[in-house]
Amino acid sequence: MEINHIDFDGEVSRGVLVVNADVADSVVRIFTRLFDERFPIRRMRPVEEYEGDNNASMADDNTAAYNCRRPDQINAPQAESPHANGRAIDINPRENPWRDPRCACWSPGPEFAERDEGRGRILEGGLVWRAFTEEGWIWQNIDVPDYMHFDTGYPSGPFTPEPRVNSP
Repeated sequence: MEINHIDFDGEVSRGVLVVNADVADSVVRIFTRLFDERFPIRRMRPVEEYEGDNNASMADDNTAAYNCRRPDQINAPQAESPHANGRAIDINPRENPWRDPRCACWSPGPEFAERDEGRGRILEGGLVWRAFTEEGWIWQNIDVPDYMHFDTGYPSGPFTPEPRVNSP
């Protein structure tokens, strides 16, 4: 999907998210809301532009969805992985890192590990959290903090959205 978004300079940029067809309408509603509210997204490119290297994509602060990942970067079997099935999206990894249990470190870095207000940051109850969860998506669907990550459930299966309203 080609998607307009507001970049960190406040300008309109065009990006690409590769998603499963069954989440496409939901993704359009979510990113239209983020665009209308001027939520900044640094860049949005397919992980193929990083030769499938999830670490390189995160280091570039790239918002991405579909990703089968390299064998040394897999944290779920491909048949069950929301990313490998196009039903997960990582947003602004630098501002919203995850705690990698393989190294007990923050990836792509620890600078924004503390959850407080800031440009491009995702907070429980905040705009991005509401936009996704009201569409039936799940935030941080793993056992470690993963602030960038939204998916439609694990193991990944066909998405039948049940929009709901959440309270923070």
